[in-house]
Amino acid sequence: MGVPDIIEEALHLKPQERYIVIENLVRSLYQPDEEVEKIWIEESQKRLKAYKEGKVKTFTYEQVFNK
Repeated sequence: MGVPDIIEEALHLKPQERYIVIENLVRSLYQPDEEVEKIWIEESQKRLKAYKEGKVKTFTYEQVFNK
């Protein structure tokens, strides 16, 4: 069954059933990648540690957005 077949079949569903299909398809696009999440957690922990140890230069909100 190809994509055109799936779409044709979906068009024969009741409106509430189509809504459920659409909702689940959209939701599936936003599933986080576990490996990427793990990498970001590690990176954020390294950045926080560097900040707490005074190893990074920081800027205030005003310094960043008033330029």
